[in-house]
Amino acid sequence: MQQHLYGIDFGTTNSVLSIYDRKNKEIIETISVPSILYFPIDQSSENSIEYLVGNSAVQSYINEGMKGRFMKSIKQVLPVSNFTETRIGNQQYTASDLVALIISDLKNKADLLIGYSCDTAILGRPVFFDDENQLKDDLAQSRLLKAAEKAGFTEIRFQFEPISAAFAYEKTISKKERVLVADLGGGTTDFTLIELDPLKSGKINRRQDILATGGIYIGGDSFDSALMWTKGTPHFGRGLKYESMPGKMVDLPTSFFQNICSWKEMNFFNGQKVRNSLNQYYLYTKRNPLLKNLITLIDNNLGFSVFQQIEKTKIELTEKETSTLNYSKFDIEINEPISIDEYNEIIEDDIRSIEKYLNKFLEINKIQVSEIDSLFLTGGTSLVASVKQIFKNRFPETPIHSGDNFISVANGLALSGYLFEFDS
Repeated sequence: MQQHLYGIDFGTTNSVLSIYDRKNKEIIETISVPSILYFPIDQSSENSIEYLVGNSAVQSYINEGMKGRFMKSIKQVLPVSNFTETRIGNQQYTASDLVALIISDLKNKADLLIGYSCDTAILGRPVFFDDENQLKDDLAQSRLLKAAEKAGFTEIRFQFEPISAAFAYEKTISKKERVLVADLGGGTTDFTLIELDPLKSGKINRRQDILATGGIYIGGDSFDSALMWTKGTPHFGRGLKYESMPGKMVDLPTSFFQNICSWKEMNFFNGQKVRNSLNQYYLYTKRNPLLKNLITLIDNNLGFSVFQQIEKTKIELTEKETSTLNYSKFDIEINEPISIDEYNEIIEDDIRSIEKYLNKFLEINKIQVSEIDSLFLTGGTSLVASVKQIFKNRFPETPIHSGDNFISVANGLALSGYLFEFDS
């Protein structure tokens, strides 16, 4: 048995690896990278494709004028059955291939720290990859498993992400607690009710302590998409009409604007067929400058830079009452003031869906509010004010705790070595 194991939280926005020293029973290092890939447009080799991961990918993408292939939120592709592969340069990449590049980057960094190639990993996964669709869920997990194997791991177990966060929280408490854990990430919101006890920390079998799990396919990316739809897409032609026949005005297809609101779609929204269609509509709208913005967005791979500003606006609204969505590149000019009340209205449908699912989770599992000793919120989306308010409203007397919103899951995964003592 190797001395170390890795807890790997492959996330929609960021991916994190925690190194656990089995001999000394401690986490010795945690490594984080943005879940981003960049394939430069100029490939020097015909046999291998050059690529960059994380912050290096972002910097190279910007330095090279936002050309090449830029990919984000790859985790959301895992349950998509009709995505089989995408061509980059002269090679085809499956979903597992793309994920493996990010996991390999984390593994290589960690292996350098411990001095050998670790083959043992516990992978985090949401409770549901895609809203309780078992076929899609199985597909997503099998793709994630294959990605880990491609990255060089041979001993692999899976753990639900909110359970992992719970074990990280357990390290901070002094007495037994029944805890509702909410892991609110970029792609999903997951819940786990679990009994935690600092005296049990590190024990082998904790299955009996996990009382209920559930989740919904809504997260921070959903909020960003809603903000892009409301404040961004009108600057790219949403709402324009064209003359389909003499005297008949018709709205432009909404699919153009739906695709630029989703990173899952944006990654693959650059084909020649789409470009040809946009050129036609550009003529139909008499070369409207707003539709020209959409063409510029696609031709210059500007999606990431737009969503950077959207995320910046979202983050500012976790601390301030007002912010402004500003964007200025390639003749695209966006200046949209937004208040916290307006933002709450924009994401209201998603907030209601999370709240509705939480109530359903409590009802189905026959959980009384009075039975819960504390709440533990983790994940970047837990910082959004209206998300916090869901839990304050539903659990007015229950203490709410949070750990490091970005590494709690990976740390908890690294503390889940007991999974290797039992069948997964």
